[in-house]
Amino acid sequence: MKYRIFIITLLLFTVLGAQSNNLALKTSATDQYFGSTITDDYRNLENLKDPQTISWMRSQTDYSNSVINAIPNRNYYLEKRLELDKRQGYSVSGLKITSDDKYFYLKKKSNEKVAKVYYRKGFSGKEEVLYDPSHFVSPRDRDTAHEFIINLISPSWDGNRLAISLSEKGKEFSEVIIMDVKTKYIHPEILTNINPSTVGGIKWLGDNSGFFYVYYPTTDKTSDSFGKNTESILYKIGEDPEKRNIIFSNHHNPDLKIGDTGFPAVLTFTPTNQNLIGIIVDSEDFRDTFIISKKDLLNGKQNWKPLYTKKDKIFNITLIDDDLYYMSGQNSSNFKLCKTNINNPDFKNPTILIPEKKTEVLTNYVITSDGIYYTTTKNGVEAKLYLYKKGKENPIKLPYTSGNIGLQAKGKDFSDIWVSCSGWANEQQRFKYNVTKNIFTLENLVPIIEYPEFKDIIVDEITVKSYDGTEVPLSLIYRKNIKRDGKAPVLMQAYGAYAESYYPFFARSYLVWANQGGIVAVPHIRGGGEKGEQWHIDGQKLKKPNSWKDLIACAEYLIDQNYTSSKKIAVWGASAGGITIGRAITEKPELFGAAIIEAGVLNPLRNEFGGTIKTSVQEYGSIEDSVGFKGLLEMDAYMHIKKGVEYPATLITAGINDPRVAPWMPSKFAAKLLADNAAKSPILLRINYDGGHGADLPVSELYSNISDIFAFAFWQLGHPDYQPDKK
Repeated sequence: MKYRIFIITLLLFTVLGAQSNNLALKTSATDQYFGSTITDDYRNLENLKDPQTISWMRSQTDYSNSVINAIPNRNYYLEKRLELDKRQGYSVSGLKITSDDKYFYLKKKSNEKVAKVYYRKGFSGKEEVLYDPSHFVSPRDRDTAHEFIINLISPSWDGNRLAISLSEKGKEFSEVIIMDVKTKYIHPEILTNINPSTVGGIKWLGDNSGFFYVYYPTTDKTSDSFGKNTESILYKIGEDPEKRNIIFSNHHNPDLKIGDTGFPAVLTFTPTNQNLIGIIVDSEDFRDTFIISKKDLLNGKQNWKPLYTKKDKIFNITLIDDDLYYMSGQNSSNFKLCKTNINNPDFKNPTILIPEKKTEVLTNYVITSDGIYYTTTKNGVEAKLYLYKKGKENPIKLPYTSGNIGLQAKGKDFSDIWVSCSGWANEQQRFKYNVTKNIFTLENLVPIIEYPEFKDIIVDEITVKSYDGTEVPLSLIYRKNIKRDGKAPVLMQAYGAYAESYYPFFARSYLVWANQGGIVAVPHIRGGGEKGEQWHIDGQKLKKPNSWKDLIACAEYLIDQNYTSSKKIAVWGASAGGITIGRAITEKPELFGAAIIEAGVLNPLRNEFGGTIKTSVQEYGSIEDSVGFKGLLEMDAYMHIKKGVEYPATLITAGINDPRVAPWMPSKFAAKLLADNAAKSPILLRINYDGGHGADLPVSELYSNISDIFAFAFWQLGHPDYQPDKK
């Protein structure tokens, strides 16, 4: 055993010492922006076809893997999660319920790598397997076996057909097959280049003869046309998929001035609606929206008409007959629920059903025959449920206090309503609510499991004053017997962008960290949506510094209150959260012991040349105007790395197939940090050569990635179980 520890120690220090000998080649570029000269030291790394760039990225990945593989106890989290999964037996996701009570869902048993499609008639019906993705063979490559994952299922209105979207491991574009449910017959036609987003997704015609989907003409992320001029397609069952019936696009509807970067999607709400809604999907919830008669569209007409614009601040719409229900941010930062008639819409003076609340943010609603059920949240962590009926708001007492509430209903003609409740330390439970009797009946699709190992974990919901006096919500998860001696390792995870809220969920990963003596801290920073639309606005563009300054304030609070100390905090973020984490460690590097940045936006000054390209301009700003440039430069972590500064140990990941964040962005950040860092702390770059943005991976691979993150963080924060013996 001592010999093995000696070998691990020797390997760790050998590879760390050798890292300085493998710096990236530097080819600088100079740009002029509104009177400012910007030097980009590693512009050459943006060329992913350059053999030298590819070679350096691969060598860094190999090196990083060797370092992480040598960390003692590295697989602890992976093994623990697989053990917990085995105890539960299986997991269920993606549940869809038709009006005649047919259940479709994805189910993965603990001994399986990926989920299969299951079906049952009613909650108590007999379960049967409909489809196993291992049987799928892509028409693009029939001679090579690939691992596909189901990322979306969409039953027809009558439940007789099912569209199944499959993507190759890590890739975000999918291929869709169609099944006749009763016979399990798979139609020979396979649709390709589909965006499986649930926003556009797959929307069925009322007569169940076909559906709408979003098509990407180009999926090659290195192409100049990638992500541009997407199309909404109407597909009828049995047609040739190659003869695409384009019904909504930039090229086919030039008068609508859709633009070439947002993707046009068609929405359907009930099988009997006589109108269809078209939206332009980009990074914002508020969208330019159009309407067309379903009869006209099916007869080949393209007479889409504008319905409302981004400026109207409308989102989360539901069309029932001629009434449009929607959530509004117009003069309502916490949102209100409104209604107007599409034949004579009035978005300036609509019927207000649920007025804005002062301390609660409206988060969701569903419409049933009994009224409108809706949810609110305070600080993003205290959820409430209400029923709006006959002009009155009626609060509904939940089975237990919840941090997050999910709603599912069958539609306006049915009383059925299901309520899912969860929290940081409470596993999600699904209830059916009977409004007449005012009772909740448990209807879980997964077994209720006891977790005695987590019984001593507690959750604190507090607020912390940021640098400007703003109260920032902070969730803390830890064992109740933890000592306030400044020694606890802290894992702080944050995002803070696109109005996305970090709602409480039963995060077994957090509980496993806490059980090892650590503290999990989730700061609900500006840029998210936890405190309404203004909270989002106050963390974007020129106000983006509020995001990382809020995180810094929360870290300093934990130190001041003796939960932990400087260098005992690991910060963790992904995608747009990379801005927050990257700028936190470049602004206050002495505060943190480690940073983990997954597929992070670390060079936003160059974001318009890769990844989401123009679709993120609403969130970050654009280099094409002076104000946008100023904001982008300030949030650019890559540009804020300074030579001779001691930065914390950093694990940086990217996916070579990532269509959202170009893999050269994390690579450039890693290259500069390696070259300029004055500390001896490891800077690890890890490229996934099968993966994309991080989603749609087999569960075991997701667990393995988190296991590596935890091992890296615990190692750097000094947890004794992760330290090599230096004797």
